[in-house]
Amino acid sequence: MSRNSARGFAVASATAVTTVGAVMGVAQAGTAQSGNDAEATVGQATLLADLPIGQQAEVQTASLTQQANTQAIAADTTARKSAEETARKQAAKDAVAKQKAAVAKEKAAKAAKALADAKDEAKTQTTSASTSSSTGSFPQQASYTVAEVQAIARSIVPADQFQCFSNIVNHESTWNYQAVNPSSGAYGLVQAYPASKMSSAGADWRTNPATQIKWGLGYMNVRYDSPCGAWAYWQANGSY
Repeated sequence: MSRNSARGFAVASATAVTTVGAVMGVAQAGTAQSGNDAEATVGQATLLADLPIGQQAEVQTASLTQQANTQAIAADTTARKSAEETARKQAAKDAVAKQKAAVAKEKAAKAAKALADAKDEAKTQTTSASTSSSTGSFPQQASYTVAEVQAIARSIVPADQFQCFSNIVNHESTWNYQAVNPSSGAYGLVQAYPASKMSSAGADWRTNPATQIKWGLGYMNVRYDSPCGAWAYWQANGSY
């Protein structure tokens, strides 16, 4: 390669060569486009042309290597940012999906509970009706003493279940058939909630302890198999 050819190649490649200044002890030129920077770049190109052919090749190789490294770093940075953005979007999608699944699970649980409650109520109504027909009716009174209410209960509740039934009533209402929970509105001997459930055993559920006892016995049989089953649950949980 002639000296003139080498000089021409250097001038054409001046913008790509960034290490000439370090090799020759001349300050490296930046990327700014001012007049002084242009003069510095031309000066660097001239110095490159003045180098022996072998050193020119080394300088050009170093410049290309630096450009390749810079491009690789830029590519890595772009790829990392892209991966981070993809991960962020996926995390957001996963969070939304998880929230939807939780809401769906909660709705399903509520629906299942409502269905179970409806089935229990239907069974309670059937059991209450059966109990009522098998025990006969009790004349309505204006009021009842605790002893009278307990006597009615003994005539309705099976003998082997009476003590368990009595234990629950003692804790729930102390045998007061007009007891009302001021917080929840639960009512009567067995504190039915809502109180209107007892209407399945009779329209006089507000004032007739026999009706309340029939309903309570039916409820305990359906939900806990027996008054003693209900009492065991009450002892473990403080309510039934």
